[in-house]
Amino acid sequence: MLPVEVSVFGKTDLGRTREHNEDTFLVADLSTGNASLHPEVRQHKVGPRGSLFMVADGMGGAAAGELASAMAADLIYHHLATAWVSDDDASADRFAFRMKEAVELANQKIYGYAKEHPEVRGMGTTVTAAGVNGHDLYLAQIGDSRAYLVRNGEAIQLTKDQSLMQRLVDAGELTEEEAEQSERRNIILQALGPDPRVKVDLTRQTLSRGDTLIICSDGLSGLVRREEFPAIVAANAELSDLCGALIDLANERGGPDNITVVAARFDGDGLPEPSASEGVGYAVYHLSNDDEELTTTVPSVTTPPPAPDPAPSLTGTRTRAVLLMAAVLCLLAALLLVWL
Repeated sequence: MLPVEVSVFGKTDLGRTREHNEDTFLVADLSTGNASLHPEVRQHKVGPRGSLFMVADGMGGAAAGELASAMAADLIYHHLATAWVSDDDASADRFAFRMKEAVELANQKIYGYAKEHPEVRGMGTTVTAAGVNGHDLYLAQIGDSRAYLVRNGEAIQLTKDQSLMQRLVDAGELTEEEAEQSERRNIILQALGPDPRVKVDLTRQTLSRGDTLIICSDGLSGLVRREEFPAIVAANAELSDLCGALIDLANERGGPDNITVVAARFDGDGLPEPSASEGVGYAVYHLSNDDEELTTTVPSVTTPPPAPDPAPSLTGTRTRAVLLMAAVLCLLAALLLVWL
């Protein structure tokens, strides 16, 4: 098989107003079992078990958000580094299934931990996990951390926010511009942790030579527009410089939240030359074994959380909240009545 080469870097920043950084990122070569920013991971060939890049944006106040995002990254990586790496079935479909399974298992563990530790009740985290298998990119998402692909001087959003505003945009009740300006733009409908079950949004994108992937928390996507990404990518050949430039721009515009970005660039004879960006975008991937029951268990996480501050909540320093579906439907109905 012809090689697919990847260069990757990640960076996180407190921002200008937060007291804690509740974001986490992870980059890993699953074939070698190396999850780090060491040189051998920052530039590597995609092996038979693929590569993994992830951004998680925690919520819950005090130390709960930091704990939730760190647990999510650790649990998702651990499951892929064990269950997937040792799986006799090395097919692309199985890889996608293992990614979805890893996110579901992380949710179960974070939910269970919060139930057993009242001092971090209500904690949760978004997650956008990108797995590279051969020339394909699979994305498993919960929440509103985003993934973009920059190709041929154009940036395309690969994920769809699981948010109230996105729901209204999909229903034709708001334009994307109106949603971006709304005071409710940070209300998300799903996160890992608050509920015992989640519905993972699983998508796929075929990669081309020269593609740049950007995964980020809403501390970046809320301040830097998609249309601005291509010029910034073109101006920063080094991915460390690219991550720094994006974070600096978000901070220049106020930096009201933690800012995290992972950038990956793809090359090698195993990828086709880029053509038009047609066909790039949000595309749901349907598993052939989607009805398979989730039976794997995750080892207990015994590491205690940091010394607790006052009981966390989903309000206060965090402007986002996870709404129960009933509450969302009520709000939708109220908004529709006003607009009608």
